[in-house]
Amino acid sequence: MRALIQKVSKAHVTIDGQIHGGIGKGFVIFLGIKKGDDRSAAEYLAEKCSHMRVFEDESEKMNLSLIDVDGRSLIISQFTLYADAQKGNRPGFSDAARPEEAEPLYEHFVARMKANLGEERVATGVFRAMMEVHLVNDGPVTIMIESKN
Repeated sequence: MRALIQKVSKAHVTIDGQIHGGIGKGFVIFLGIKKGDDRSAAEYLAEKCSHMRVFEDESEKMNLSLIDVDGRSLIISQFTLYADAQKGNRPGFSDAARPEEAEPLYEHFVARMKANLGEERVATGVFRAMMEVHLVNDGPVTIMIESKN
């Protein structure tokens, strides 16, 4: 499982021209799920995302987490994080989990983030929907983390 984290000052996702979810200061988390991932991978990444210390403290050192700064998260499922573009110019997605395997793990990740941050501090897109993600990257800070699997 992979999480591409972008620290943002604000972000929202639109579906069919309507804003579905939005946040202020926090993380946009693009979540990719690989074949064979399990609930422990989702739990590991949710802990890492909740406690990732990339917000500045009073000394302007990246030392504070989402929890510390009352930050929000916008979680977007993104199977394309498992694109394989080694051969040719058209990426393959054979490493990505099938939707029926990925959706329960995505939902479990979201539930863990809500448990860590609070229900009201977590927004999402819609699994398998065509979405437009609007964000203002702060820093910019973009970090990729992977589960141990």
